Amino acid sequence: MNPSRLLAMLLLASSPIAAAPADQHPSQPGSNPIIRDKFTADPAPLVVGDRLYLYVGHDEAQRDEMFNMREWLVYSTTDMKHWTDHGPIMKVKDFKWAKQDAWASQTIFKNGRYWFYAAVEHDATHSGKAIAVAVSDKPTGPFVDAKGSALVTNAMTPKGTHSWEDIDPTVFTDDDGTTWIAWGNRQCYIARLKPNMIEIDGPIREITPPHFEEGPWLHKRGKMYYLTYASLDRKTHRDERVSYSTAPSINGPWTYRGELTGSGKYSFTIHPGIVEYKRNWYLFLHNATLAIGDLNGSIGRRAVTVEHLRYNPDGTMIPVVQTDAGVTAPADRAR
Repeated sequence: MNPSRLLAMLLLASSPIAAAPADQHPSQPGSNPIIRDKFTADPAPLVVGDRLYLYVGHDEAQRDEMFNMREWLVYSTTDMKHWTDHGPIMKVKDFKWAKQDAWASQTIFKNGRYWFYAAVEHDATHSGKAIAVAVSDKPTGPFVDAKGSALVTNAMTPKGTHSWEDIDPTVFTDDDGTTWIAWGNRQCYIARLKPNMIEIDGPIREITPPHFEEGPWLHKRGKMYYLTYASLDRKTHRDERVSYSTAPSINGPWTYRGELTGSGKYSFTIHPGIVEYKRNWYLFLHNATLAIGDLNGSIGRRAVTVEHLRYNPDGTMIPVVQTDAGVTAPADRAR
């Protein structure tokens, strides 16, 4: 987000109108938001056997704060309705070279281990945001710094327009076993990872699609590759929405397909996470409708949601309407 937009968000966050009304959410398990005892954001699903794990950031912003995120949490489910809290898997201070901001992350399984990629603020040795990598033998951790330094620093993307462009990593392993990482804010970058999972292998390429803001997510279905992301058309919208592009190869060419869903209720930001689980596809997002105690949802207090995701015969995704019912509502089996 650019400085003027950031300032506007800060002013709104500190004003009384920033607080969302305390919505009366349905009480049945699986309705949205799916986690109600903590403020959570930037959902990243991972399927391991018959269990789905969900990695999230933890919003701890108080009245006059926008983002206060110090740790990452993981939850799991076997039915998409009841979620087990496995607690924090890592704190930003566990990366000794990082100073703050436990922002968006994703975990991937490869070579018998679980690899965790996350956005943080680097210490004074490097300016701006950076991407960290950690590893664990279990999906619930504990995770430890796998490299001892940043995987990506702001200096590695010198053509970018600002110091916080290197955020929101998404990781994806293709059918040939090659793992790719994409990330960015305002600019979207992609690079191949070395087999050791802690080094970039080859050049970093820019693949910025239309209206790209942040939060990219890579997945594949059949022969089609998908790049889904938080989008912002500044000429027509104030809040982020979700758009996507498709390609016949991870190397492109990418074709813009338009919006997948609108903005998250009461939230400037949104962050997609897509997964197939037990023959159905799901789209994870966040909004700011949750109230806990005397804290209402706001820019810095978000809540993770999930919706059914379906595809057209040509592989394009059917637009998603965000609901309170979420996966408790019936949906056609993914085609």
